[in-house]
Amino acid sequence: MQNALKTALLLGAMSALFLFLGESLGGAQGLMLGFVFAAVTNFASFWFSDKIVLRMYRAKQVGPEHRLYQVVANLAQRASLPMPKVYIIPDASPNAFATGRNPEHAAVAATEGILRVLTGDELEGVIAHELAHVKHRDILISSVAATLAAAIMMVSRFAMFFGGGRSDDRGGQNPVALLATIILAPLAAMLIQAAISRSREFEADAGGAKIAGNPMGLVSALRKIESASRTVPMDANPATAHMFIIKPFSAGGMLALFSTHPPTEQRVQALMGLARG
Repeated sequence: MQNALKTALLLGAMSALFLFLGESLGGAQGLMLGFVFAAVTNFASFWFSDKIVLRMYRAKQVGPEHRLYQVVANLAQRASLPMPKVYIIPDASPNAFATGRNPEHAAVAATEGILRVLTGDELEGVIAHELAHVKHRDILISSVAATLAAAIMMVSRFAMFFGGGRSDDRGGQNPVALLATIILAPLAAMLIQAAISRSREFEADAGGAKIAGNPMGLVSALRKIESASRTVPMDANPATAHMFIIKPFSAGGMLALFSTHPPTEQRVQALMGLARG
């Protein structure tokens, strides 16, 4: 219920932003375009955000003959979850995420790289973590946030190229439009990422350890993925960074503002505490 409310508030806030940007850039006509864009974006974000993100990473669905499908099926049964769709992402950097509207319409995606570098126990730990996200029903807001953030960044880039359609009294570019396109739109994308609570990763780690039956596989996997992401960074859209089990790139400069992951060592220590308890 809390995630549903947060999703509704997020969609409403982003609609208001699109209307503001539209009116600032194009007056009444821009306001109407902003309304249409907000309506289309909200509809697509709610119903198709999972498909949009999966297509963004060229993910390919796999069936029962695939090793990843078999791991997901085994753990989904343990977690008493419906069988999600399973996807492989053609990328050498090890990582994974879950997406979808709810447990009945969920998907788990993992890169080719993660299948190469993780042992069986480590892979189970990662997939159990992603299934915990599904079980906790936080995949919808995560997917919606990614889609909206990507849309806002697209609008921001478009506006910076074409500028505001309205001018101030002195004939220059509209300063409100410039402020909205250069500052507010990127800031809104960052705020969307901030809306994704860092505690969700700790909760999914704990839930994943329970599903897998042992936290140590996930401990080892987190350390391996963290190390590999520094040497083999993923060509990932910053708007989707929060979806992955480990941030898919070394966050520096502006990219650091998109990071919603707690430090990996803090997650490892929390899992070690579960093992000792």
